[in-house]
Amino acid sequence: MHLNSQIETALADPDKKILLMTHIVLGYPSLEVNRQVIKQMVENGVDLIEMQIPFSEPMADGPVIVKANQDAIENGITVKECLEFAREMTETHSIPFLFMTYYNILFKYGVEDFFKKAKDMGITGFIIPDLPPEEGEEFFKLTDKYEIAPIMIYAPTSTAERMQELAKYGGGFIYCVARKGVTGQQTDFDEEFDAYIKKCRDNAKLPLAVGFGISSKADVDYLTERADIAVIGTKTIKLVESEGVEAVGPFIAGLR
Repeated sequence: MHLNSQIETALADPDKKILLMTHIVLGYPSLEVNRQVIKQMVENGVDLIEMQIPFSEPMADGPVIVKANQDAIENGITVKECLEFAREMTETHSIPFLFMTYYNILFKYGVEDFFKKAKDMGITGFIIPDLPPEEGEEFFKLTDKYEIAPIMIYAPTSTAERMQELAKYGGGFIYCVARKGVTGQQTDFDEEFDAYIKKCRDNAKLPLAVGFGISSKADVDYLTERADIAVIGTKTIKLVESEGVEAVGPFIAGLR
């Protein structure tokens, strides 16, 4: 798939020991702020960006991202606006963009219509946390048809057997949830975490991305040589809220 080759190319860069992926909730606090934040992220070295289409019940997300979803919806953001904005971003910036959302968004829009739209605008991957492969036959057929990578998710509670089963369906990279629970809380990097990441590596052929609680250069340094991609989400939302858009660029630039 297209995303696979993009990641391979990025990882081949000798100046990048680990890739950075960031997370944006579309429409929070506004699309104009999203536009400015993404520009700063790209200009300061982010390699991939996952754009979250807001959903009313984002079950995998912690309180900061849940609030961002709810506020974006209350402010009137629509799926149509999210798609139009995503097209603008893929046409403006050359890095890979992915959609992260929940399956009801695709179902209500029309699953194949959503794929067609995403493919046409250059989206390279989907992260759908609430869709297990056992319930996603149509979805996974369409990922092949439209060459959009389905990002599978490993958790600390996943058995080796479950990881191997999920890996059969995945493309692009495997998203390794750093700890139990939801996004936004600090992750403890210790021997238990190292054993978990080793289990992820042993049961996946794709690159590994690690997210949930990644918020500093120290975190990124720790993940270097353990994982291939560090995912930063909640931290940048908090940064925009507390210090403004202009704080995002220096923060990203200082991560590696």
